[in-house]
Amino acid sequence: MQAHVNDPYVQEAQRRGYRSRAAFKLLELAERDKLLRPGMRVVELGAAPGSWTQVLRDRVGASGAIVALDLLEMDPVSGVTILQGDFRDDAVAGALAAALEGHKADLVVSDMAPNLSGIDSADQARSVLLGELALAFAADWLQPGGDLVVKAFQGAGFTELQRALQARFDKVYVRKPKASRDRSREVYLVAKGLSTA
Repeated sequence: MQAHVNDPYVQEAQRRGYRSRAAFKLLELAERDKLLRPGMRVVELGAAPGSWTQVLRDRVGASGAIVALDLLEMDPVSGVTILQGDFRDDAVAGALAAALEGHKADLVVSDMAPNLSGIDSADQARSVLLGELALAFAADWLQPGGDLVVKAFQGAGFTELQRALQARFDKVYVRKPKASRDRSREVYLVAKGLSTA
């Protein structure tokens, strides 16, 4: 707890009004890989508590459209459509299509993580599955040339997930933002340019 309170990213998040320190992960990825611009349509998977949503709102602006999805309830973010539920459900997919007004997204970001059981092999398998679900979602909802950012954990299945992304996107980068804790195996796969093939 003491380490958390003294964490410079936690302190900076509080100072800037972000809901969690995770905001700085997206800020760094967006800067490095030129992910965000005003007027974009963005879908966020695993949005709660909403710090990435706040960053997206700031960077995409009022001219853009942001849809944030999560199984968990999430406090509103001004100008963002928040959908609670599983994106594989027809009702959620219908609400998403309505929010995007028939368009496809320019960017899909996923900060989804499994509820950790403490059993490494099971947790790793669940994290890879979430990455695969995010890729399948992006294949349906991203426009050609669009980008995808997926949280992943290095371990069994990671290389296969990376290859699956490489088969669908022009370029795929493995990034570990400075705000990711050193002891964590967490990385982000940044996939640029969904191919039409």
